[in-house]
Amino acid sequence: MKRILIISFSLLQLAGSAIPLSAAEHKRSLQFQETPLILKAVENFIYNKATDLSGQIIVHLSKIDSRITLPQCPEMEPFIPTGGRLWGKTSIGVRCNSQTPWTIYVQADIKIMADVLHAAQPITQGRPISLHDIVLQKVNLVQMPEGVLTDVMQAIGQIPRTNLTSGQPLRQHMLRAPYVILRGQKVKLHIQGHGFNISSEGQALADAAEGKIVQVRNESGRVISGIARDNSIVQVQP
Repeated sequence: MKRILIISFSLLQLAGSAIPLSAAEHKRSLQFQETPLILKAVENFIYNKATDLSGQIIVHLSKIDSRITLPQCPEMEPFIPTGGRLWGKTSIGVRCNSQTPWTIYVQADIKIMADVLHAAQPITQGRPISLHDIVLQKVNLVQMPEGVLTDVMQAIGQIPRTNLTSGQPLRQHMLRAPYVILRGQKVKLHIQGHGFNISSEGQALADAAEGKIVQVRNESGRVISGIARDNSIVQVQP
């Protein structure tokens, strides 16, 4: 997971005992929390929480207003506010539970950059997807819809459920596995158990991809369910 940190200036929200100081008060021996350390704590918190995310994580933190002063804290505790999230434009809280407690909120913009499959050209419904049909484009996953595909092998050989336009990001629900069994097709029923192996014929009542459950009407007219396999085979559990 690659990391990028960007810091810009903006006025941040503050809760607790922030202390505005005059020029004279700045000369006192009181020690105040260094704001770069607050931002570093937030940065580390975000990256530690984002270890399970694939892609390049880019964190853009808003700089803390220099007019805000906080008592020095021996141990800061970053947290995600109630209802918050760890992507997109969000807010990360930092609290101090020392004798002089305080809480501050740092505005963050978290991007997750990753390669996503897009249609390289128009793809017709029902036609298996080939390598020439797709292209990888680096995008911000935060701005993408759910279920986008990031691996070429997730698309090769799959069948579009609808026509796809050039440049369209590919999503899981847009594709299906190719059918190995077709509705109305004659199939071979294989029933295998301890010490026996029975084969018969039947007619598929629906389309089915490899490994999917399909109903078949056997020669006696009984409807049974089995697992669709290649070569017109339906595997039936005894």
